[in-house]
Amino acid sequence: MKTKRKVAIIGVPMDLGGNRRGVDMGPSALRATELAAKMKELGCEVLDAGDIDTPIPEECKVGDPNKKYADAIYKVCEKLAAKTKNLLSKGYLPIVLGGDHSLAMGSIGGSAGYWQAQNKRLGLIWFDAHGDMNTPDSTRSGNVHGMPFAHVMGMGDPKLIGIGGIKNKVAPSNTCLVGARDIDEREKALIAKSQVKVFTMKEVDRFGISKVMEQVIGIAANGTGGIHVSLDIDACDPSIAPGVGTPKKGGLNYREIHFAMELIADSGLLTCLDIVEVNPILDVRNSTAELCTELILSALGKRIF
Repeated sequence: MKTKRKVAIIGVPMDLGGNRRGVDMGPSALRATELAAKMKELGCEVLDAGDIDTPIPEECKVGDPNKKYADAIYKVCEKLAAKTKNLLSKGYLPIVLGGDHSLAMGSIGGSAGYWQAQNKRLGLIWFDAHGDMNTPDSTRSGNVHGMPFAHVMGMGDPKLIGIGGIKNKVAPSNTCLVGARDIDEREKALIAKSQVKVFTMKEVDRFGISKVMEQVIGIAANGTGGIHVSLDIDACDPSIAPGVGTPKKGGLNYREIHFAMELIADSGLLTCLDIVEVNPILDVRNSTAELCTELILSALGKRIF
């Protein structure tokens, strides 16, 4: 008898990282799509591990204007790192529902900690319209959700870099940014410094999503124990994902993002998945959350035929 795949849902209702409210309701919107039931229909053993306790901005001090709410974000991410690592150690594949993208510092910290304990590296695929590679020194907004990729790569605030007890969470040679189309000038220099491989929408247009994802998965899988996928849903075009705080035209279309998830499933290497930046306030009939659930199912191996 085939063993059921163990999947765990973790909600992170955090909107401390950005300046538009609403993404704290993302986990509820995703659960409202009957996500757990649909994963069970796919043959998964599903554990809903509840939500990480997360304060609202009104309960927190803004602190340094170049890294707003950094202390509160750090505490949430440390909790998430511990929970992610613990679930991985019990054989679960964590599905982390955001919340803003700053949570990835925690989930990736947990993933990296788990694989480091196995003496293996972690591969990372970061889907995003933006670079998320600012630091407190380069930022113009002070919004931490524009900084998590930099901190995961070891650049920025030492405290945020060290979330999960690991400073060097992933190697640049095993890390890709996919779907980028809105990167500011300061970020461009930091991304170049990070040495991660970038596949903008120009590369997707030129080579097609199939060739791009074959390269991306090859990079993330090379010598690693597993692949962590961190998906900001604004990587998709606003025509299919209207419920995001920072929409940008020209993103991945419906079949492109599904195909990307399908190839990740085919690799058999997915170890953790973040779905972030769903904003129900800006959504249309929960369609963005519905899309996210479809993408989770594709990443878990749902097939057309």
